[in-house]
Amino acid sequence: MNRGLWNRETVAAILIAAYLPMALFWLWLEGTDALARLGFTALVIAVWHLVFMLTRAQAPSLAAVTAAFAIAMLAPEDLGIFRLALGISFGVVMGELVFGGWGRNVVHPATVALSFLGYGFPTAAWPVLDAPIAWAAIPAALIGMATGVMPAQVIAGAVLVAGGAAAAGLLGEPALLAGGIVLVLLVADPVTSAITLPGRWINGALYAALLTLFATGWAGAAPIQIAVAAALLTSLAAPLLDEAVLALWVAQRRRRHGRT
Repeated sequence: MNRGLWNRETVAAILIAAYLPMALFWLWLEGTDALARLGFTALVIAVWHLVFMLTRAQAPSLAAVTAAFAIAMLAPEDLGIFRLALGISFGVVMGELVFGGWGRNVVHPATVALSFLGYGFPTAAWPVLDAPIAWAAIPAALIGMATGVMPAQVIAGAVLVAGGAAAAGLLGEPALLAGGIVLVLLVADPVTSAITLPGRWINGALYAALLTLFATGWAGAAPIQIAVAAALLTSLAAPLLDEAVLALWVAQRRRRHGRT
């Protein structure tokens, strides 16, 4: 996507548009506190983008807005300005900018920031998001899949496995709602998810399986915390999934053509 209309910034702009239903419901339900949190998160990210632009001639990206929204919505509460800024900085710098910016990163910067804050400050309370925000993730996913900026196979694989787990009584409503929000914001990212078609199906299924595992075996964990941990491990596994799919394809080609 580096020629014509479909470039990195076009994809980022469509992602922002897809997230609007969730953003509007979140801001409406949470009020001025959410708006202030989003503004502060965006400011910290903008500062780091400016630093890297000046030192490495690395252009800022609209993708910073999607990262700011995910962090502001999902980050643990009552951290204070310093600890929140520290987590945002770590996620954006170590998760994205050191790799050359969005499009070259391995893990979503918001996933890195949220994991850092969760494990670094374990006593902080994770947010409890209202059901309308989770329901708003559905049109966000539909917009993303219809425009091609969210991998439909990742979302479908996660929905199938999570739906089966919920039907079996293994996945309760709080974890299911939180898992849906994190699926749309973090797991279905077009950069950090798997790129092969079989890998994408496995990518989504793995996320839902980890979500179910943590929901049933991680006592005392908050739903958002469970979903973020599942998203982190799934993102780290995505390159391995693609590598396994490609290795299997090469092996099949060699057998078919009689090569060793």
